[in-house]
Amino acid sequence: MFSHAARRCALALSLLTAAAATAQAPLQVEHAWARVSVPGQTSSGAFMRLTAAQALQLVGASSPVAGHVEVHEMKMDGDVMRMRPLPALALPAGQAVELRPGGLHLMLMDLKAPLQAGTRVPVTLLLRDASGGEQRLPLELPVSARAPAGAPAAGGHHHKH
Repeated sequence: MFSHAARRCALALSLLTAAAATAQAPLQVEHAWARVSVPGQTSSGAFMRLTAAQALQLVGASSPVAGHVEVHEMKMDGDVMRMRPLPALALPAGQAVELRPGGLHLMLMDLKAPLQAGTRVPVTLLLRDASGGEQRLPLELPVSARAPAGAPAAGGHHHKH
């Protein structure tokens, strides 16, 4: 009887610890997805909403489906839309940062095979905190021709809650 009670207490404690760890997660990722590609297409985009518990920087990403992954920004330069890689993307504490078509996004480059709708692709985010410590956050992104329901619309960069 004692061992049964002890096991129940241990289970309750582990569930509380897991709930606390989830609540303390360094980065919340919502509405993540990658855009389908067609044969011969060598790049595609990945999009998501990122909300950091404390100030972080997104300093890189990787995926086994791509030769390399870069954090990109698209913005108007006069009458021309320009895309450029960013060395780091600030993720202010408690502020959602949108990665979406036509704005900030991850660029999956040198694709090894087309990204097919209905599949999932692994992407690992590289994050740096204020003290210079780095951590990796592995994700599995669904591949789709369009954003999932609830995902941010195209354009724009940041969204405050």
